Amino acid sequence: MNTATRKQTVVLFDGVCNLCSNSVQFIIKRDPNARFKFASLQSAYGQAQLTRFNLDPTQLHSIILIQGDNFLERSNAALEIARHLSGAWPLFYVFKIVPRFLRDPVYNWIARNRYRWFGKKNECWLPTPDLKNRFLDNPQE
Repeated sequence: MNTATRKQTVVLFDGVCNLCSNSVQFIIKRDPNARFKFASLQSAYGQAQLTRFNLDPTQLHSIILIQGDNFLERSNAALEIARHLSGAWPLFYVFKIVPRFLRDPVYNWIARNRYRWFGKKNECWLPTPDLKNRFLDNPQE
């Protein structure tokens, strides 16, 4: 893996989850500086990153944020992403003061029910050609 890739900020998401795919589109619209890159957890890149961070690749965590050689998951990842979006979204970072042991159960409850509430696709969402450069799918990227 090259040095430039290690410094990227990458959002790993469940590519068949409607909520997750819509969240990626939400982030893209509010990320005018293209800070975030994206990869589905099901992709070769996503699976390689899960292995890299010793996360079970068979568990489809709903969101993981990779920042260089570190990763955040669940509510920590969501709050860190919100912190870097345009508009009023960074205000949500104030919830970081709420202890993770209180935030993560709410996050986990939504994650557990995401397919039932928002649906599931048979295949991963594919970006439009103009957004393709924001998505990583090769383990070496």
